[in-house]
Amino acid sequence: MSWIEVSALVVSGLLVGFINTLAGGGSIISLSVLMFLGLPAPVANGTNRIAILFQNIAAVGSFRHQKVLDHRKGIALAIPAAVGSVIGALIAVDVNEQVIEISIGIVMLVMAGVILYKPQRWLKGVPGLTHRKVTFWQYLLFFMIGIYGGFLHMGVGYALLAGIVLGAGYDLVKANAIKVLIILIWSPFILLVFQLNGQIHLLYGLILATGNTLGALIATRMAVSWGAGFVRWVIITVILVTAADMFGVIHVSSLLSVLE
Repeated sequence: MSWIEVSALVVSGLLVGFINTLAGGGSIISLSVLMFLGLPAPVANGTNRIAILFQNIAAVGSFRHQKVLDHRKGIALAIPAAVGSVIGALIAVDVNEQVIEISIGIVMLVMAGVILYKPQRWLKGVPGLTHRKVTFWQYLLFFMIGIYGGFLHMGVGYALLAGIVLGAGYDLVKANAIKVLIILIWSPFILLVFQLNGQIHLLYGLILATGNTLGALIATRMAVSWGAGFVRWVIITVILVTAADMFGVIHVSSLLSVLE
């Protein structure tokens, strides 16, 4: 393995860990890098989960240390999500990838509009909702989110944030803490599925994970120190860039050609 490959994995992991912890969609970078380095798409998808696991171990530990993580609600929401994630990872469906990308782009643009239109719902949360028990519809929602997260991690952070903020009443900082806990809980199950199917490149995954972990630690510190307003603008920026990639306005993968 050359120093260029190692550098590409670590640097991209740093960006992905930061973006995924504060928002979501960062995996578009790591998946592009892994495929650029020669991994088939299914193997890149599985390999990326190693970095996701370590990224969320670091993020959960940091949020917990800073006392912004609601373990009880997070675990309650993680149970249906974890079950769904296993189903998603096991699904072998011949789906038009372009249709999926366009759909994700539309959802991201809608979510950006919601964040811009009613920012207070994202910045302050609804304290009364945070103490309520998880409802049947919330279990169902997070089960469905888990299915998507197991199938393709890219963009799942937005769905989790929407469910946690709008459905459970948390502000963006505390919602991110719960989000990374949910992903941490389902990650080992998804990794096992990909490993059993021979779709993981261990060395690439571990090198990528070093960058993801560092990026996650930086992001959690900035989220707590700078507050929900900062997180909101990170999310909006990432959404617009990712949506532009989905619709072909820009091409993230083509930017990686400088490594050749």
